[in-house]
Parts: sequence; C-alpha cells; structure tokens
Amino acid sequence: MHPIVIYPLFLGSPMELGVLFLVVLILFGPGKLPQVFRSLGEGVRQFKDAADGTNTDSSSLKTISSASPDEKK
Repeated sequence: MHPIVIYPLFLGSPMELGVLFLVVLILFGPGKLPQVFRSLGEGVRQFKDAADGTNTDSSSLKTISSASPDEKK
C-alpha cells in the first residue's frame, strides 16, 4: 500500500509547479525571469503589509541593479 501524500491546496503537486515554472520560463524568457519574480515578490509584500495594516515604503527597500556585468565596467 502506498502512503497518502497531501499537498497544500495553494501549492499544488511538484509536477504542477514544474509545469507552471516551464510555462513562465517560456513566456518571459530566462533574461526577464528575475525581474518578473522580483516584482511578484514586491506585490506579495505590499499585499501582506496592507493586510497587516503596516506601512512599509517600497522606495526604502534595497534595489538590485539589473545591469549586466559588462555594463558595470
């Protein structure tokens, strides 16, 4: 008998997460992917702050330069 594995409803199975990641990779490409996830994270953070009632200024957050290493020289 196989053990029953229950995944949280909001995460899905590992196979579903893998397919979702591949779709996002195909849609946005590897160069744009970090920027997409960074903006998604900022949106989630703002939503959580609004739900908690805290006010965190997003301009005070540390930003990472999106310039390539060649442009920084």
